[in-house]
Amino acid sequence: MPAGDTQAPALYPIDTIKTRLQAMIGGGGLKALLSSGGGKGLYAGVWGNLAGVAPSSAIFMAVYEPVKHWVYKNSSEEQHWLGPVLAGMAAGAAASLTRVPTEVVKQRLQTREFAGAAAAISSIVAKEGLRGLYAGYGAFLLRDLPFDAIEFVAYEQLRKAAGRLLQRDPNPVEVSIVGAIAGGFTGIVTTPLDVLKTRLMTQGTSGRYKNLVDATLQIARTEGLGAFMSGWQPRLMWISLGGFVFFPALEAAKKLYSPDGRGMHSTPSDTAFVIEELEAEEESRLKKGKKK
Repeated sequence: MPAGDTQAPALYPIDTIKTRLQAMIGGGGLKALLSSGGGKGLYAGVWGNLAGVAPSSAIFMAVYEPVKHWVYKNSSEEQHWLGPVLAGMAAGAAASLTRVPTEVVKQRLQTREFAGAAAAISSIVAKEGLRGLYAGYGAFLLRDLPFDAIEFVAYEQLRKAAGRLLQRDPNPVEVSIVGAIAGGFTGIVTTPLDVLKTRLMTQGTSGRYKNLVDATLQIARTEGLGAFMSGWQPRLMWISLGGFVFFPALEAAKKLYSPDGRGMHSTPSDTAFVIEELEAEEESRLKKGKKK
C-alpha cells in the first residue's frame, strides 16, 4: 500500500491539503484554497483513517511477503524482479477491500462534506447504498496497483543498489532514505491517477462524472492537462515521508516474524546477492581475458 497511508497523524494535514487541491474544480492552487478557508479543519477524518489503516496494513503485509517468496521460488533469477511487482499488486488488491471505504469516508470528511465519520457512513449508505462506500473503486485500483508495483520494485532495486555500494545490508537509516526516494518517485508519477480517484470518490450524488473515462475526458477538456497534477507537491512530501517511516518498519516486521530472526527472505540476503553478482562479474572478466 502507499507508504504515505501509514504516516504519523502529525503529517495528516498535508494529505488533507492535497485532497482539497485535487477536489477543486477549476484549480486555483494553494493560494485559492487558503483564501476560501481551505486551511481550516486539516485533521478532518484523521481518526477514522487511522482505524482503517491498521487492518489494511496488516492485510497488505500478510499478502506481500508470501507472494514475493512464491515468485522467487518458482522463477529464475532473471525473473526475480517480478516478485515485488506481483506481490505489490496482489497485496494492494487484497487490502483495497478495507482501504476503499476508509478512503471514501476520509476524503468526504477532508472536503468538509460531513462533520464526522458516523454521519458520513450513515448518509452515504442511505443515499448511495453500499456502493457509495466503494465509489471510485476502479480508479483506486488503477492508482494503487501500479503504485504498489512501482514503489516496491523501486525500493527493492534501490535497496540492492545501496547494498552493492556499501558492500553490506543497508542499516535502518539508509533504508529510510531509500524508502523516501522510492515513495517520492512513485507519488509523482501516479499523481494523475490520484486526481481521478479523488474526483470520483468526492463527487457524492452530484453525478458530475459517469465513470473513470468520463472523468478523464471532462477534466482534460474543461480544466486542461495541468489539472491532473493537482496537489503533486503535498503528495510528494506526504509519500516521501511515508516511505521514510514505512520501509524500516516493514524490514523490522519481517525480521520479527522470521523464524530465524534474519528476515522473511526465501532467497539469500541482499548482501549474499551482492557477493554473488560481484563474483559473477569477476568470473566473466576472467573468461573474457582468457579469450583474448
